[in-house]
Amino acid sequence: MLERAAAWFQGQSTTDLVWVGVGVFAQIMFTMRFLVQWIASEKARRSVVPELFWYFSLGGGVLLFAYAFYRFDPVFMLGQGMGLVIYARNVYFVWSHKKSQAADGAVPSKS
Repeated sequence: MLERAAAWFQGQSTTDLVWVGVGVFAQIMFTMRFLVQWIASEKARRSVVPELFWYFSLGGGVLLFAYAFYRFDPVFMLGQGMGLVIYARNVYFVWSHKKSQAADGAVPSKS
């Protein structure tokens, strides 16, 4: 098994290996959003979606889309592309809410 893995790595170009690294990092980042949400919910003892969830979603989604684009995987690109719209919209809502709270003189809550 290790020999197969070593042979696979040796057969890849430097560019491909960099993109595999981007893909792995993106997947870790995307997975972190679930960990952040779980911890926040456990602390609150109710379902909570913290602000950081949306940043990890957007960052991981952008990187996963870039990786899918590099690999030219239309199914993966479509799936990530659709999610990016939702993540970006939620980040917009977070920023809009903070901006309206600041305009009202309220202290923004830390989610």
